[in-house]
Amino acid sequence: MQWTSVLAIYVLFWALTAFVLLPFGIRAASDQGVDPEDRIPGQADSAPVNFRPGRLVLRATIIAAILCALYIANYEAGWITASDLDMTQYLLPEGKR
Repeated sequence: MQWTSVLAIYVLFWALTAFVLLPFGIRAASDQGVDPEDRIPGQADSAPVNFRPGRLVLRATIIAAILCALYIANYEAGWITASDLDMTQYLLPEGKR
């Protein structure tokens, strides 16, 4: 596998992981008991008060590296192939496959 392919796969895993991790560990202003007068004008009640992008980036980087390594190891070793994921063999009758 070329290094550019590995980089593209890693970036896809990183973006997916970052979006999945976004809601975890966030506390809304209404949950923290922040007074409406202390909030920025126009700020939603559900806006986070403790968002830490550095921590999100670090977690997404580590998890994406693990997922990418597993994907590449599967690609090289062939543990799970496309035919293993073909569910039509279980759904269609014998003569229609």
